[in-house]
Amino acid sequence: MSFNFYLLLYVRVVLCCAVLCLDDNITNQSPFRFLKNLQVCRKGEKVKGIHDLKLYLSHFGYLSYQKNHSVTNTKEDNFDEELETAIKSYQVYYHLNVTGTLDAPTVSKMVMPRCGFPDKETHQHGDKSLHTVSHYRFFLSRPKWPKGKTHLTYAFGSRFPARFMPPVTRAFRKWATASRYFTFSRATNYQSADLKISFARQDHGDEFPFGGPGGLLAYAYAPTDGRFGYDADDRWVVGAVPNAYDIETLALHEIGHLLGLDHNQYENAIMWPTFTAGVIKGLNSDDIQGVRVLYGS
Repeated sequence: MSFNFYLLLYVRVVLCCAVLCLDDNITNQSPFRFLKNLQVCRKGEKVKGIHDLKLYLSHFGYLSYQKNHSVTNTKEDNFDEELETAIKSYQVYYHLNVTGTLDAPTVSKMVMPRCGFPDKETHQHGDKSLHTVSHYRFFLSRPKWPKGKTHLTYAFGSRFPARFMPPVTRAFRKWATASRYFTFSRATNYQSADLKISFARQDHGDEFPFGGPGGLLAYAYAPTDGRFGYDADDRWVVGAVPNAYDIETLALHEIGHLLGLDHNQYENAIMWPTFTAGVIKGLNSDDIQGVRVLYGS
C-alpha cells in the first residue's frame, strides 16, 4: 500500500493517536519514516519525496492545495512558499522553533505515530469565564451527544482481549466522575451499544485500515458515531512498560474524542496528540473543564 493511499484513507476519520516511541525499530516501521530523508530541506529546493511531505501536511490541515485551484504543483517535488508557510504553522502548533525548514526537531515530531484527524480542522473554545488559561478544543461544528443522552453504553468486539477490558472500563469511570454529566455501562449486545470498541489489524472490514506497527495507534470518531478501535499490531500493556503502550491511557484519550473533545495544544492534557511509550497519563484539569463546558455541566 503506498503512502499516498495510506494518507487519503484517513482524511475524514477521527483517529487517534499515538506515541513518541523510544524504540528505533518501531520508529523505523512508521509509514512516516520517509520524512527522515527530507531533513534540512528548505524553500527553493527540489528533492524527491517533497510531494509526500505536501500530502502529509495537507492531510493534517496545514496545506490547502486541494482548495486552491490556482496551485497545480501538488504532485511536484518543489519546496515552495506555501510549503514553507505550512511547516511554520506545524511548528507553531507543536511548540517548535519556527524556522520554516524541515529541521531535525520538526522531523522527529512528524515521524511519531499519531492521530489521523487533522490538527487544523478545529476551533478553540471562546469561553474564558471558567479559567484564565485553557487549551481544550472541540471538533469543527462542535458535535456532541443529544441533550438528555447522558447515559452511554459500550461493548467490546469479539476479538478484544479480556485482560484489557478492565482498564478501559476504569477509563469510562474516570470520565463519568470528571464530566459530572455522563454515566456509562457495559452492554451485552455489540451492535446496539452506543460505543463500540474493537481490536483489529490492517484492513479489518471497514474503509479505514490500520497501517501496522508504528503507524496509527488507535482511532475514535466524534459524536455520535461511537466507534473506537485499537491497532492489534502494536504492543499493548496495562501499566508503565518500556516500549509498550498503556491501554488505559489511550482509552482516556479516545473516550475524550467520543464525547466531543478534539486535540489539545497543552502537552500535559490527555488530549495532546502524541503519547510516550512506557508512560501512564491521566486526565488533566484542562480536559475536565473542556467536557464540562461542552455539555454545560
